[in-house]
Order: sequence, then structure tokens, then C-alpha cells
Amino acid sequence: MADVLIRKEGRAGRITLNRPRALNALTYGMCLAVDAALIDWADDAEVALVLIDAEGDRAFCAGGDIAEMYATGTAGDYRYGRRFWRDEYRMNARIAGYPNPVVSFLHGFTMGGGVGLGCHGSHRIVSESSQVAMPECGIGLVPDVGGSFILATAPGHLGEYAGTTGARMGPQDAILTGFADHFVPEAAWGPLKARLLETGDVAAIAAATRPAPQGQFAALSDEIDHHFGQPTLAAIARSLEGAGSDFAAQALKALSRAAPLSAACTVEMIRRLRGHATMRAALGLEYRFTFRSMEHADFLEGIRAAIIDKDRNPRWKHAGPEAVPAEDVERMLAPLGAEELTFEEENP
Repeated sequence: MADVLIRKEGRAGRITLNRPRALNALTYGMCLAVDAALIDWADDAEVALVLIDAEGDRAFCAGGDIAEMYATGTAGDYRYGRRFWRDEYRMNARIAGYPNPVVSFLHGFTMGGGVGLGCHGSHRIVSESSQVAMPECGIGLVPDVGGSFILATAPGHLGEYAGTTGARMGPQDAILTGFADHFVPEAAWGPLKARLLETGDVAAIAAATRPAPQGQFAALSDEIDHHFGQPTLAAIARSLEGAGSDFAAQALKALSRAAPLSAACTVEMIRRLRGHATMRAALGLEYRFTFRSMEHADFLEGIRAAIIDKDRNPRWKHAGPEAVPAEDVERMLAPLGAEELTFEEENP
């Protein structure tokens, strides 16, 4: 059975992730297949909308399949990872700018690459099981696949908080932060999908939407803004250290698990994008980091500690938030010259 099921069904182009045992983690081949389908359907009069969902009950998509990136990167070959990220980001941009509605059903875990696939369409649906997060700093990356765009447009300083700590968002918090639009109980998903496939009319989504269960972020917003509105990662850490609240202690613990260079670059990226963020600008900034991440940052070490050896004891390049020089952040986010991410094939 294919890793992703792509077909036309009724009035919709339908994409179903089909690796439930792997939490529907995206492979490079899956990204290319999805992008090819989107290109084919963009001018297809029979396709009124695109519907994206996933098999299994645990995850829409828990991230990208990074085993091959690790294998090639540790061998000193960075080309595979750079090509994967480049083509994945172009697919993310295509979804964000798609001419027809893109409806995604985000059950269970939606993280990393799953955010790139499921959180840039026009109608993003969550349920009572949804857990959305951008945990990339914990493996030596930054929130990518367009995640930095959402974080930079989130209210207050929720972006810095969610981006550096990898905080998991239930349905209401995902909606508040900008990763989702509608809460529809999973019991209603079957009839809603059937209606969308039959009619191609997204008006059915509003009729099925219900109030989301109460989240956590709204009540914590003042505290989040106070701490995560500090000018640098080091200042954020100092603010949390001096606070003494349960939230501050939990946030500081989460921040301590992040690669310091990744977290510092995440803060800088969000600050650069805030107020004038565009999807393509965000993807371009992300690509500057990921392009360099194997050779000059902590990505390979983060994968080793979390996925390969599973010792959960990464040896980061920097000792902590206070130890990341501004010039290291600048170096990771500097223009790539001829290697800058482009979107030319979308505008031939």
C-alpha cells in the first residue's frame, strides 16, 4: 500500500497519509507526490477543493521522516537534506497560495512536517484529540515548514513561547495561536467529509463547527508576553529564572531541553518576521538555517540523542541560552547567495 493515497473523489482532490505505524511521518517521496497532485489539480475544473486527512487514530502527521537525513548527513553529504527541505518548503508555499480551498483534518499529533502539510490551507479542522506543536528546537532545528510564519503572526508573544519550548497545543490553543480554524468533534468528521466530497462546498464546515474545549494559553497570555517578550533568548531565560511561578518553572524546563542556538535563532526569526510576515519570506529564512543545520548547528546531534541512540542527552554546541553569541545567530540566518530558496517553478 502506498505511503500516501492520492485520488479524485467526488468534487474533491483527496490526499490521505497512510503510514499510521510511523505516525504518518512525511517522507521525501510523499512530499513530491503531494506537490505533483496539487499542481495537477490547480487547473482541474472537476476539483472544487482539496481534502487532506490521514489513516490511524494517533496522528495526522507527527513530523518528517528524518532517518535518511541523518544517515546522509553523518556521512558528510548534506545535499539530500537540503533538497528535501527545499522541495518540502515549495510544497508548503503551494498549499498556502492554492487557488481552491484546502481542507485539512488534524487529529492526534500534528507536528513539524505535519504542520507544513496541514496548517497552511484555508480550512484547518481540529478535534478533541488534536495536539499541535513545533518541537524542532529540541532536535537542533528551528520551527520550519512555514511554522515561523504562523508563530510570527500569533497574538502577543505566543510565537516565541510555542516556538522555543515546543509547547503542545490542544484545539483551542491551536486556534488561538493560528494553527487551526475550526473545532469539529471527531464523531462528526465522517459526515462532514462525505458532504465536502459530494458538494465541494466548504460552507458545510461552518455548520459543523462547535466551541472548542477550553485551552491554557489565554489564561497565561500576560505571563507569556512578559517573559517571552524579552529582547533575546538570554533575557527570556533570565526573566523565567527570576519569576518563581509554576508556569515560569515549567517553561524554563522546556527551554532547557532546546538546542540553545536553535532557540536563539527562533526568537530572532520571529522578531524579523513579525509585522510584515509573508509565507515565502518565512520559508526563505527557515531555509537559511536548515541549509546550514547539519554542518554548523545541532541537527545531527539532536537526532542522535532523540532518535538514534535515544539517550536524551544531546551535547549542544552552546552551553545554554546565555552562551549564544549574536554573531552565531547572524551567521545561521545570513543570506545564502546562489543557494537561497526560490519558488521559480510556481511562476514559470
